[in-house]
Amino acid sequence: MITEAGYLALVLALALSFALTLFPFYGSLKRQMEPVLLARPLAVLMFIATAFSFYALSYAFYTNDFSVMYVANNSNSLLPWYYRLTAVWGSHEGSMLMWLLMLSAWTALVALLARSLPLILQGRILGVMGLVCIGFYAFVLLMSNPFERSLPFYPVDGRDLNPLLQDFGMIIHPPLLYMGYVGYAVPFAFAIAALLSGRFDANWARWARPWALAAWMFLTLGIMLGSWWAYNELGWGGWWFWDPVENASFMPWLVGTALLHTLSVTEKRGTFKSWTVLLAISAFALSLLGAFLVRSGVLVSVHSFASDPARGLYLLAFLLVVVGGSLTLYALKMQSVRSQARYQLFSREVLLWGNNIFLLTATLVVFLGTIYPLVHKELGLGSISIGEPFFNSIFHILAIPFALLLGLGPWVRWKQQPVTPLVKPFAFIAVVTAVISLGWVSLYQSFTANLALLGLLLGVWVMTSSVAEIGQKLRSFGGAVGLKKLTLSHWGMVFGHLGFAVLVIGVAMTKTFSVEKDVRMKIGDTVKLNEYSFVLSDVYALKGPNYLGQAAELEVYDEGIKITHLHAEKRFYPVSRATMTEAAVDASLTRDLYVALGEELPGPSWALRVYVKPYVRWIWLGGVLMALGALLALFDRRYRQRSIAE
Repeated sequence: MITEAGYLALVLALALSFALTLFPFYGSLKRQMEPVLLARPLAVLMFIATAFSFYALSYAFYTNDFSVMYVANNSNSLLPWYYRLTAVWGSHEGSMLMWLLMLSAWTALVALLARSLPLILQGRILGVMGLVCIGFYAFVLLMSNPFERSLPFYPVDGRDLNPLLQDFGMIIHPPLLYMGYVGYAVPFAFAIAALLSGRFDANWARWARPWALAAWMFLTLGIMLGSWWAYNELGWGGWWFWDPVENASFMPWLVGTALLHTLSVTEKRGTFKSWTVLLAISAFALSLLGAFLVRSGVLVSVHSFASDPARGLYLLAFLLVVVGGSLTLYALKMQSVRSQARYQLFSREVLLWGNNIFLLTATLVVFLGTIYPLVHKELGLGSISIGEPFFNSIFHILAIPFALLLGLGPWVRWKQQPVTPLVKPFAFIAVVTAVISLGWVSLYQSFTANLALLGLLLGVWVMTSSVAEIGQKLRSFGGAVGLKKLTLSHWGMVFGHLGFAVLVIGVAMTKTFSVEKDVRMKIGDTVKLNEYSFVLSDVYALKGPNYLGQAAELEVYDEGIKITHLHAEKRFYPVSRATMTEAAVDASLTRDLYVALGEELPGPSWALRVYVKPYVRWIWLGGVLMALGALLALFDRRYRQRSIAE
């Protein structure tokens, strides 16, 4: 019965989303407060109904209710309970229900936490959120029902969860990623509500910015966890492959990064209004595009969920309606978003605008590199592949001016900045950057490692500039006591920039100095890679709760001294007939030792792949620092100030 109740709760949530759209829009149109006041309880009730529906599906997985087709297709009685719950979002129908849960949660949070907004504006925002919810609730109920039963006949056991998803990373990666994806519906709703009211000012940007920060923070963490999962689970030692589904989450992240900066300009200077509105629309549109790419069947990926053309057409139509309607409204209201502020060529506004250009150029490169092969194939022109070399070469070029402006930006004043006061500090920063970078790369006895040297120069430039800027602020404030005068938003900017610098250094060092070797080893054999010796000490049969396999034990020595023990596995899942590699990783801040166990060979011997990957942890550390920066900025006190009622 709980399964049927879960379905009915979704139907109720759809009805509530209709009410959430109609009442506040009617009230704002008629200037009547009573219908607008209904928006808050409607938003909360919609979330409660959706949360109950999600609980009902989770309960079906936990109790192995294989009469539910979605459970039968994505679970198994031997699956550990925590992976049974993970299986709730392991395929299309359940992941869409989680999408609805996140969307309704964001809507309820706006209703509960945005009470400082003028009532009419909040009603319009919730009305737009309700309208978006209608589209997704209808999609799930009509085309992606996770509660469909196979009665009267149903299997005794399930087909099992995809072994790729039976990993800790997949327990937390999709929820965080979806919170970011779906979270961009809130800045979108703010932009549409502002277009409807014609009110664009510093207050509007101050209200919208924390929601954009929160969405960006979750998306950053989600992308980083996805990269970490791929590195650990796929067994090839890689962390990013420019897969189309990876690109689908990267594009809204790039536009969301640009949105954060333009919201800052709109808040501080009252300019870039139209640019900010277009970025808010674009970030959400790219999130919808990502849903279309993953669920339409137009691409093949280990990350994709579905291959139903009808679902793809629905999502494409919904995307076109959202984008077309938003741009039409923007064209009609263009006069209300014009900016009047003036600024000189060398000013913080221009530098932020320049970084926006590079971010959007990067987005366009990723978009074209992802979409062009699909269009080329659909036009009957054959299959082509745009892979890692193309993206890497373009991003190497774009990273240079972007990082230079990132290091310069915090030092430059609004409106106009004289050049002379910056000559001395930046000469010092440039010297420090060169010395540190050349010294660092020399540790690897190579001055010709162009990518590593470039990455170090850019990363250390941003890092040194950020630290020096804090030092300059403290001197102007009278020493360490000035720390209290720096706002949390400023610290958020510093941590965000430091995170980017750490990530760039990690990427450059890992790409340049990683080494790998495919070897054939018997028990007792030794393979040497760099200064490390890997000794295969044992290989034995393995039996898990729902898999069989082999495990390899290796000892690692550095100059004859044992430094670690590695345990690598090769698993076979009988139900799904799939084989998976569980890599062994010894992690440290400066390097990873990574071993993947391959097939058993005659002898007996085994194929192994051994890696030494310098500074790969810096990639994920950089993502964590950037997310921490967003979290700090979220707690800035100015975002908690109450506004004047409309």
